[in-house]
Amino acid sequence: MTRIASSARIDPKAVVEDGAVIGENAIIGPLSYVGPNAVLGDGVVVMHHASVEGMTRLGPGCQVFPMAVIGGAPQSVRHDASETRLEIGRNCIFREGVTINTGSSHGGGITIIGDNNLFLANSHIGHDCRIGNDVILSNNVMIGGHVVVHDKVILSGGAAIHQFVQIGRQAFVGGLAGVVNDVIPYAMIVDNPAMMGGLNVVGMQRAGIERDEIHLVRKAYKTIFSSGLILENAESARAEFGGKSDAVDEMLRFILERDAERSLTTPGSRRRKGTA
Repeated sequence: MTRIASSARIDPKAVVEDGAVIGENAIIGPLSYVGPNAVLGDGVVVMHHASVEGMTRLGPGCQVFPMAVIGGAPQSVRHDASETRLEIGRNCIFREGVTINTGSSHGGGITIIGDNNLFLANSHIGHDCRIGNDVILSNNVMIGGHVVVHDKVILSGGAAIHQFVQIGRQAFVGGLAGVVNDVIPYAMIVDNPAMMGGLNVVGMQRAGIERDEIHLVRKAYKTIFSSGLILENAESARAEFGGKSDAVDEMLRFILERDAERSLTTPGSRRRKGTA
């Protein structure tokens, strides 16, 4: 049964299917669509020509701009057409043309988006992804299925993230980068195929990380990537720097406690065609 709060404003030209739940002070614009299994929290805005489909829950304060499709079925040939879910936190903004898929039957059945995220025009998040809080996707960013993006990551325009990749906290991925391997926290990623161009020092400074701690992160980074023996080097860095910095400890956990079969994006691991 449809539940629409008395303070919600729904344009008469909108389609709200029977079964949808619409919270207080929500606004549904003309020629928009809200499916029968959608739950829209208080203050959600769905603008004209936008769609919220599938078993999708939008947290309070989210905004869906025109031509965005939130909760579309997963784009996977292995999906068996069963109902899967999309859970979205508070105060997320989905600009024009954004597409986000629900989970898949073969990948856990749920896509999860955190709080306070900004998804710019025509960006895409595939099935079974996990997106943290305070994440920014610039225009035309493409995220494949099963990707994990941790808090405060910034993905610049046109970046492409391969399925199953994990991107650590507060990493910065440059425009048009093609990321096929995992990315450590605080990394600066450039090029296509992607390589690590150093640390996201500006991001750390903006996050309030003190100068002395940033210096420790730099030292640990140099130790970890001083040779191709990354795991062994990370163990050495843990012995030398472990417990001295939350940021360093997070970086080391990401490297040492992850799936050993996954590869890391490394400094200068790939070069552009035609360069020495």
